[in-house]
Amino acid sequence: MLVGALVLSGPGVAAAGPARAIAGSPTTYYVDATGGDDGNAGTSPDAAWRSLAKVSGHGFAPGDTIDFRKNETWTGTLTLSSNGADGAPITVGSYGDGERPVITGGSTCVAVEGNWWVVTELAATDCGWAGFELGAANAPAGTNGQHDIVDSVLASHNVVGVSIMETAAFDAVQWSQLIDNDKMSVNDPDPDNDSGAFGVLLNGDDNLVTRNTITGSFADSDDYTYDGAAVEVYDGDRNTVTYNVSVDNETFTELGHQPGGTASDNMFGYNRVTSTKPRGAFLVTRGADDTNLGPVLGTQAYDNSVYLPQAGYDPATGRGLSEGWVCDAGCSPDVLKLRNNVFSVWWKPGYEDGLGADEDNDLYDTSYPGTVWQFTAGAHDVRTDDVGWVSKATPDLHLTAASPAIGIGVEPDSRYADALQWDLDGIELSGSRDAGAYQYH
Repeated sequence: MLVGALVLSGPGVAAAGPARAIAGSPTTYYVDATGGDDGNAGTSPDAAWRSLAKVSGHGFAPGDTIDFRKNETWTGTLTLSSNGADGAPITVGSYGDGERPVITGGSTCVAVEGNWWVVTELAATDCGWAGFELGAANAPAGTNGQHDIVDSVLASHNVVGVSIMETAAFDAVQWSQLIDNDKMSVNDPDPDNDSGAFGVLLNGDDNLVTRNTITGSFADSDDYTYDGAAVEVYDGDRNTVTYNVSVDNETFTELGHQPGGTASDNMFGYNRVTSTKPRGAFLVTRGADDTNLGPVLGTQAYDNSVYLPQAGYDPATGRGLSEGWVCDAGCSPDVLKLRNNVFSVWWKPGYEDGLGADEDNDLYDTSYPGTVWQFTAGAHDVRTDDVGWVSKATPDLHLTAASPAIGIGVEPDSRYADALQWDLDGIELSGSRDAGAYQYH
């Protein structure tokens, strides 16, 4: 749940790639938690450093690399405050054999305060707040955590897997495993203030979240029974969330902002969202009648496949256990636009009040006896008792040859054309568009 206290050339490839061609000779440093020594030069595996403090206190140059030894564990916080450069980021990786290096036990385990970093191959688990955090507290916007990439990491059992702070922008979280980030930062009897269990928390602008597997962002909540989100957006503008696989998260995404702030023009495309948890939702947003968190303007959702079959009702609230999209508290077409999505949801596939969302060309499953329809269907929507997935049991959300999703899609807003060139399998799109995350091949 959103609360003000949180203010703190191929498919899915970030624009700022890890190219390292620079003038001069970059240095590779090695870190070994058991065999290293901070008195060493650190420039070979046989003369590796030992501690996070040594790495955190060193000034690195553009193009440098810091490799942590596999099968080793460090406790505390790794702070990365130097600056790389365009075309010469500073890279964090691993060496040796075995499992990825683990950092654990810090409030934030990996704090990327500098610009132009590529952080790969690490695991951050059981951290007090974030596994990985980009940006710096109390820094001016646009100064810290710029053009950083978190790639192929593992984050688990944190309040948030990857946090992108308000100071951070033009960052990417990609090809990573964000698993069971299931801790709450606030969970008390005070009403409407619980928060936590996020795969990714977006407080910053112009970031990319793509090609990740996000599972288990789900926790008990005093206020809401359950809480959590695969991708939480609070005060973040123009973020792109595409090609992610979301499994067993309480909500895929919820959007809001502090009073006087914005969370505008965020886009969600080609995500696969499924859950067998006791409750689930795809997208929750709000209009201007929510004076604490809204209005959230310009959210667009394209070609997502959403399967939330949770049947029944929450005994604490009487609400159904599964919702597709929710546009509440003064919904209007400038709050939410949906196109080319497939929704198979037991309770409410969609909800709108006010003037309603800009919704069309979506496919909805009518096979559930408990479904409540609380939105006006678009002129080109399709409602059917068989959406034509290969299997709900598996689930396999690829389309069969008979699926009514085939050919009902439309082109996205032109500003998202480059970001939505492929389906979730990485197949480049051509010809007519199908609804959902997978095109029929």
